[in-house]
Amino acid sequence: MGNVERNSYVVGAITRATIDLLGERNLVDLTISQVCAAAQVSRNSFYRNFQSLEDILRREVGRRLGAWYAVCQSEGRDFDADLYGSFFQHLQENGDFYQLLERRGLFHLFREAYLGLFGPKPDQPNVQAYVVAFVAGGMLAWVEEWMARGMQESGDQMAAALRALGAK
Repeated sequence: MGNVERNSYVVGAITRATIDLLGERNLVDLTISQVCAAAQVSRNSFYRNFQSLEDILRREVGRRLGAWYAVCQSEGRDFDADLYGSFFQHLQENGDFYQLLERRGLFHLFREAYLGLFGPKPDQPNVQAYVVAFVAGGMLAWVEEWMARGMQESGDQMAAALRALGAK
């Protein structure tokens, strides 16, 4: 196994161990030593790849959202109800992870990653940035309410609800 593969293995092991342990206790109750023991890696391996336990989760949210968005871009999807339907489908497919973040008071990591992709950008003109912030914030509110209600509707049903409100 080369360095790249070994490092990828270490990052994956640390990430899985952190998520597993987070299922049992809050992040503030976890230690890096516990995560390293569960992942069967050294503290040096941890610090070579991460700055903190929250950093692990931040990267995992970014990886999951980024992978979904890369597929959407490769398919040429635009910001329409179908893209949003795909987004809700992604959330359902990763629901255990995202709901775990919500239960542990870490949903801000999802918000950061989402707004990094879809929120206002510093180079946008003011009014455009306000509109983007409005739409992104509204979508986040939809996501949070949908999750709070148990993610009962499918991605297609959520897309249909958006279309009914005027999303194209």
